[in-house]
Amino acid sequence: MKFLHNTISNRQLKEEIKKEKIHRTTISFYKYFNLENPKEYRDNLYKKFFDLNVFGRVYIASEGINGQISVPTESIEKFKKTLYDSHKDLDEIRLNIAIEENQKSFWVLRMKVREKIVADGITDKNFSVLNTGKYLKAKEVNDMIEDTQTIFVDMRNHYEYEVGHFEGAIEVPSNTFREQLPMALNMLQGKKDKNIVMYCTGGIRCEKATAYMKHNGFENIYHIEGGIIEYARKAKEQGLPLKFIGKNFVFDERMGERITNDIISNCHQCGELCDSHINCANDNCHILFIQCEKCKEKYENCCSTKCTEIMKLSEEERKILRKGKKNDKLVFNKSKHNLMMNIN
Repeated sequence: MKFLHNTISNRQLKEEIKKEKIHRTTISFYKYFNLENPKEYRDNLYKKFFDLNVFGRVYIASEGINGQISVPTESIEKFKKTLYDSHKDLDEIRLNIAIEENQKSFWVLRMKVREKIVADGITDKNFSVLNTGKYLKAKEVNDMIEDTQTIFVDMRNHYEYEVGHFEGAIEVPSNTFREQLPMALNMLQGKKDKNIVMYCTGGIRCEKATAYMKHNGFENIYHIEGGIIEYARKAKEQGLPLKFIGKNFVFDERMGERITNDIISNCHQCGELCDSHINCANDNCHILFIQCEKCKEKYENCCSTKCTEIMKLSEEERKILRKGKKNDKLVFNKSKHNLMMNIN
């Protein structure tokens, strides 16, 4: 293979995935461990994943690996062996299998070396991400959610919490994980005598969050093994009542996995019950928001009348706008507040 990155246009790749006939499985995984040469490791693993026709997003850093991928179902065992054998610390790493089957979640393979696999803003050199809280399995989660001495803390962004969360869980309203850590610490001061359960989509953020809380003197800290994805799978397999209500937001083309039939959020444009996320069709904006079918038709897949008008311009005119200063206020922002100010 000549290149260690994608060389085909995104448009062509998206068309190809639509035509693909094979069955695929969406898998997420992560592991915090010490990696001496992230770049070399990344290049070697990229070649192997490419040969297995793996799509998705994988981040690699000196602190570990974080991946959300789509694997041809017939190649899962080969994929497992490839990942397990790639590093001694990844032998039998936990894999979170998506609840929904054969979803076209990704259409290209992207593997990047980063400073950290989860940006946290932590600068204290004495902090150890390996000193984490205690894992909870599905039944233990259900037991603890009934305990009045236990606090559940959602360590995801506000737009994830909005469409689904555990019953009674505290939201730490923010746009980024690095903002959340000090906010969660402040919110939980005076509650060190309580059991605190932190959770996130697949487990990677809450694992680091529990280590951060322990680093700051909290002891009764727990997190859900495999996050929401693994909890929902195991609860369904074991016939347990689901304590997570609504939809689990995921960072791929699906934008969500249905956990229960409850719809707990509203269309950001008209207020009707809805939990379908969409990115504004105007690339000058591309804001992430919740939109019902009626508003989708009314605003033509856009977040506002302003963006709808921009989409009616020629491609050349839109290109000029993207380069100009007129686009200053149409920047990507997942804030519902900012969206509501732009609708009219």
